[in-house]
Amino acid sequence: MLQARDFQHIVVLSGAGLSAESGLKTFRDADGLWEGHKVEDVCSPEAFERSPETVLHFYNERRAQLAQAKPNAAHQALADFQHRHPSKITLITQNVDDLLERAGANKVIHMHGELLKGLCTACSERFEWLLPMFKESLCPKCHKLGHIRPDIVWFGELPYHMRAIEHALTQCDLFVAIGTSGNVYPAAGFVSHANSAGAETIELNLENSNSPWFSEKHRGLASELVPQMFRL
Repeated sequence: MLQARDFQHIVVLSGAGLSAESGLKTFRDADGLWEGHKVEDVCSPEAFERSPETVLHFYNERRAQLAQAKPNAAHQALADFQHRHPSKITLITQNVDDLLERAGANKVIHMHGELLKGLCTACSERFEWLLPMFKESLCPKCHKLGHIRPDIVWFGELPYHMRAIEHALTQCDLFVAIGTSGNVYPAAGFVSHANSAGAETIELNLENSNSPWFSEKHRGLASELVPQMFRL
């Protein structure tokens, strides 16, 4: 296995498989449900407009679940590597949890938003939100009622930080995808972007993503493979 310390500009893309061993389920179960819900019922602007109470309750449960989770060895290995080599690595995650930060990472690009943040549709401000969120909750910035939602990128919405991500992909000499299915765009296209820039491309995952763009694929648990690759 290639060693991350031998490269100068590393981009890591992490997905649900990074946090699964911490007790956070992957995006969809085998039956197509997400935590027992149809995806279209809990993570789209249309779902929120149709039934805000259902959507807010769903994310309140996810927030409570996250409070019980702890970073695993994969989170720790990435955070430790970033701490030791801050100029070498860009951490991009599709996950909305804060486990990388709790492991000690101080700069993480959350392309799909963050579970512990809220967004006000009235004033467009984003802010920390740790408590349950309700339809009548008050925006802490503009103080209007009934306009806040989870700061999550839902289906049909544009991911955050795409310009910074695209820049990092054009500069990297190593791209590592950890625990991501490779089925959801634009993230699924990052490996081909990095490959076109001449980078080595590595997949660490329990299952094969079927992407032809990876130069190496390693099967196994993130808690075992990530510490192997990101040894200090």
